[in-house]
Amino acid sequence: MSMSPTLPLPPASMHLLIIGGGRFVGRHLVQAALAAGHRVTVFNRGQTSDVWPDGVEHLRGDRRLDLSALHGRSWDAVIDCCGYLPSEVAALGAALVGHVPRCVFISSISVYGSFVVPNTEDSPLGTIDDVDTTVVDGRTYGPLKALCEAEVQRAWGQGALIIRPGLVVGPDDPTGRFTWWPARWARAAAASEPHVLTPGTPDDPLQFIDVRDLAAFTLAALARGEQGAFNVCTDPGSLTSGALQAACAEAASASATPAWAPSAWLEARDVGAWMAMPLWLGTDAAMAAFMGSHNQRARAAGLQIRPLVQTVADTLAWWRALPAEKQAFPQTGLAPEREAELLAALSETRD
Repeated sequence: MSMSPTLPLPPASMHLLIIGGGRFVGRHLVQAALAAGHRVTVFNRGQTSDVWPDGVEHLRGDRRLDLSALHGRSWDAVIDCCGYLPSEVAALGAALVGHVPRCVFISSISVYGSFVVPNTEDSPLGTIDDVDTTVVDGRTYGPLKALCEAEVQRAWGQGALIIRPGLVVGPDDPTGRFTWWPARWARAAAASEPHVLTPGTPDDPLQFIDVRDLAAFTLAALARGEQGAFNVCTDPGSLTSGALQAACAEAASASATPAWAPSAWLEARDVGAWMAMPLWLGTDAAMAAFMGSHNQRARAAGLQIRPLVQTVADTLAWWRALPAEKQAFPQTGLAPEREAELLAALSETRD
């Protein structure tokens, strides 16, 4: 069942249903929606947070098991922050279509089938044979998001808004993929270290999106009645690894200098891309354009991107305010001992 193709614009003050809302992207969407004067209902399992800002209605439930808390209710729009399986997105559609005229689905740049060349919103999406899999991993994540998008389009038609963010960064990021770098430079400053091991070259392109810019664009696009898909990321070619390291050094007041290690050199020493050295893609030709997606459609629709130095400084401030036990990076970055070994070996190659 599809909604009418001539939907009226949402009211200036919306009543929003946010699926998730307790972590990172969802948390910032809740905050931005309240700041914009919208009413907010969140639906989640209550595992991340049971404390919500004043005025937020919390409905408890597990989207994979029980949507009964949503039955018979109406909202101006639903924003789905945590749809990973097409079956759960289809179930949400079945529960809400007819009561909620618009759906915003937070998807991912990873939906595209290839990253050999930069992608636009019209580029082919990824596919998998085992479409009913419930395993979400590096192989299935993107194609499953593409299937979720299809379910949103099927249920809401012209009422569907698909947001495809690049790597989302900024305060409250639980992954450590971006935060590792400002925190690493802060450690270098505290210990008066002379060098920080950095992968690739200073000119390697980077692309991501500050979570606050993502939230602001999502709500503004919804309010304007935008439809279809949008790549939401920094401008292609605007950011480099060198610029990131410089911004981190400045934010941390570090006097260390980057020790640039060639990608092939790191790979020969079994240093893993993306997680061991966050934001670094190595020499994989299949990922050559992952950091170069086109964002012209979102820019034309009003996407605003804050300066890199602000994202870095705010992320570092958030990380520094965490309890000591939560400042660790169990999944990203190199152990200090391993980095010291690599720095020593790199120095030897240059002597």
